[in-house]
Amino acid sequence: MKIAFTAPMKPLDHPVPSGDRTMGRLIVRALESLGHEVTIASRFRAWRKEGSDALQAEVKAEALAEAERIAADWERTGYRPDLFLTYHLYHKAPDWIGPALADRFDLSYAIVEASRAPKRQRGDWAFGFAAADVALARADAVAAIHNADLDCLAAAVPHRNLSVLLPFLDAGPFLKASTAAKPLAAAPLKLLSVGMMREGDKTRSYEVLAATLAELRHQPWHLTIIGDGPMRDHILSLFPPERISFLGALEPDALPEHYARHDLLVWPAIREAFGLVLLEAQAAGLGVVAGDTFGIPDIVRAGETGLLSPEGDVSALAANLLRVLQEPELADRLGFAARQHILDFHSLPAGAARLEALVEKALRNHSSGKESPDK
Repeated sequence: MKIAFTAPMKPLDHPVPSGDRTMGRLIVRALESLGHEVTIASRFRAWRKEGSDALQAEVKAEALAEAERIAADWERTGYRPDLFLTYHLYHKAPDWIGPALADRFDLSYAIVEASRAPKRQRGDWAFGFAAADVALARADAVAAIHNADLDCLAAAVPHRNLSVLLPFLDAGPFLKASTAAKPLAAAPLKLLSVGMMREGDKTRSYEVLAATLAELRHQPWHLTIIGDGPMRDHILSLFPPERISFLGALEPDALPEHYARHDLLVWPAIREAFGLVLLEAQAAGLGVVAGDTFGIPDIVRAGETGLLSPEGDVSALAANLLRVLQEPELADRLGFAARQHILDFHSLPAGAARLEALVEKALRNHSSGKESPDK
């Protein structure tokens, strides 16, 4: 099957690494593993940091011009996909290109990782919110990336078109590293945190982490931090230097072995959609202590592969971490269960199977028409 793909939030070749870029690349890889021919239809980025009607009207005009360019190229070459697939749609990153081409060429249209925040119907992001709703209404299949997004999406998407496509990863390198190198946990527990050091929620996560560890300063632990960014100096100043190892940003290929050298991933996950690092850590045989945020409960089995606490609650996060610090064997039990959990539910083959079901749903719904009796 021919699939045209775009990612209005962040193109797949964007120079700044992120979980969003990684997930987009994994989706393409999973589709190709099923034998589909995936073409990047556009690198156009609709995302903007600031919102206003005037600004987003300009983005819309640019997007529609890009759609015209693509359409002319398809007509010239005779290319016609079976499906147009958009990855990551919301009010800051609407998709005008997919719906325009889907209508022009009568294509099935699907969206993966859609979210909807009704409070953005008014204010600076009203234009983008309305545009994202138009795309949702046109889509033949819409997948949220976690269950927390379902209720808001259900107000704009017919029930038959809506599903959850849980995130996944290429678990192979992490499973291999954990099998070859992961030692049993022992005091002082080797803790790991992985996250970019940018303003906003990432910095807030580091601040919560530092406050948590300050409550446990008399306990035996050592923290390794992987990540870098403009907030590095501020973030590193939050931690006692003698109890951390800062490795900076690492290439993806280097991550599995570093995960496997540690006992536990600790991450507050402030405003995290799902947290790719939590998938990576579990695949490498690490249990996690994390914040109970958005899609985290969909990928971490509370009490089985990790311990979750309310988002931003320093004392609750510290209490969960203290449990593991006082019982290192618990870190091993969580880690063993985590590795099997990823293998069973969040591996590349598991993700590919969910994507195939989404593709089939989009084709089926488009063929049978947009109206649904159970909307």
